[in-house]
Amino acid sequence: MNRISGVICLVGGGLLLMWGHNMAQSIGGQLQNAFTGSPGDKPMWLYFFGTVLIIAGLGQIVWKRK
Repeated sequence: MNRISGVICLVGGGLLLMWGHNMAQSIGGQLQNAFTGSPGDKPMWLYFFGTVLIIAGLGQIVWKRK
């Protein structure tokens, strides 16, 4: 059961990372980056939570509980 939830976390984290990347690379994201120097808050939050989900998924898959 831990492996299934780990795989779900990995897939969800990957989707969040892709969504954040697409949002940062959009025309609006590029304009905001050109004027402010940062891609914005929403892509950064998507990157953060995507990374957290991937780490949690790897933790559930790699480490076995007794």
